[in-house]
Amino acid sequence: MTTFMEKKETVDRKWYVIDAEGVSLGRVATKAASILRGKHKPTYTPHVDCGDYVIIVNAAKVNLTGNKLNDKMYYNHSGYPGGLRERNAQEMIENYPEEMMERAIKGMLPKGRLGRQMYKKLFVYAGENHNQQAQKPIEMKVL
Repeated sequence: MTTFMEKKETVDRKWYVIDAEGVSLGRVATKAASILRGKHKPTYTPHVDCGDYVIIVNAAKVNLTGNKLNDKMYYNHSGYPGGLRERNAQEMIENYPEEMMERAIKGMLPKGRLGRQMYKKLFVYAGENHNQQAQKPIEMKVL
């Protein structure tokens, strides 16, 4: 008996919506990254993008434990001397909640072409409304 290998043409994709309100940032990110990779499917194939689409709502209401609101830092650099920008998690959650969630999930995806392809199936919204009602997404709970 041979091992089953999924082909990109035969992948059956579904849409999932995750409500991040009151849930830890890491728990939401790991669940979303697992779905984007397709590891929840029995037909998971590491070298094929066999994951599903993920919609995350209420990203602005995500929970951070401990003193992470003040201590966790996010860095950007423009490439020019003195171009380092530092923001803490409090500032990120107030002004850029979508980017904070996207960064957490993107770090859990594979690096390279395949990871970028998986990342395109992620949709993050700060509020509870999203634009993908037509796809009839399945509600997914995160504990």
